[in-house]
Amino acid sequence: MDLKSKIFLIYGPTASGKSQFAIKLAKKIKGEVVNADSMQVYKELKILTARPLKKDFSNVKHHLYGFQNVKKNFSTGKWLQLVSEKILDIKKRKKVPILVGGTGLYFKALTHGLVKIPNIPIKFRKKIRSLHKKIGSNNFFNKLIKLDPLAKNFINQLDTQRSIRAYEIKLFTKKSMFEWFKNTKSNFEEKDFYKIYIDFPRSKLLERIQIRAEKMIEKGAVSEVKKFIRLKIPSSKAPYKAIGINEIREYLDKKIELKSVIEKISIKTRQYAKRQSTWGRGHMLDWNKIDPDKLNKFLKKI
Repeated sequence: MDLKSKIFLIYGPTASGKSQFAIKLAKKIKGEVVNADSMQVYKELKILTARPLKKDFSNVKHHLYGFQNVKKNFSTGKWLQLVSEKILDIKKRKKVPILVGGTGLYFKALTHGLVKIPNIPIKFRKKIRSLHKKIGSNNFFNKLIKLDPLAKNFINQLDTQRSIRAYEIKLFTKKSMFEWFKNTKSNFEEKDFYKIYIDFPRSKLLERIQIRAEKMIEKGAVSEVKKFIRLKIPSSKAPYKAIGINEIREYLDKKIELKSVIEKISIKTRQYAKRQSTWGRGHMLDWNKIDPDKLNKFLKKI
């Protein structure tokens, strides 16, 4: 199987063994690993985000891990810009780019392009939400269809969030959300990618998640969160979404025991893994689904 001209994309739920598989693949085909996880970009969050270890970095070249300060904003658009440059650089050096992570939006931006919708003021967006609340979902959806007839073909009436988004985009930009999507293209061709979705059975994944939560504490997650809290990052910032920060903070405030911290992290991680799997099933229909038990067999074929 000659896939060395491809850009490899590896997606799967958290704790599915993506990173280790990417390293094995990189060794096999002279590849370099590139991060596609929105939390692993932050340098201050090493343990909580399960960033690859130093020995992994020395065995295989890794890119876009732990380079961003948590105090600074980091967007999908910025990641797309950086990752596009990295891919071209890696290919120029006759190596194979292997993107690995659990952020579905990153992969979608890379394969389909990023919609460049202008920023809509918060005040304007709040007015639309107030309208939705005032008139109810059914009436709001009817108003949306009158405003943007294209929405009828693409939005389920029960999808409140998407209905509101479509309404505010059309009203503010005078252009349908779906016209914005239509004019969006990737910097790469579809044939450039080889997409792998690690389809991990949920029952096996739950056990791995529990072990990961325990190991995070053993490796020093409490100390990492202490340092993070000292930075006084506003809770509205993206890094606060990292699982473990709020749970460990409760422990540091003496509200819960360490055992409860592990359990809460485990539960939140399971919920996150479920959302990742749901994203995969909905947005990655054309990806090569591989059972984790068959990953080594796949490597032998290459």
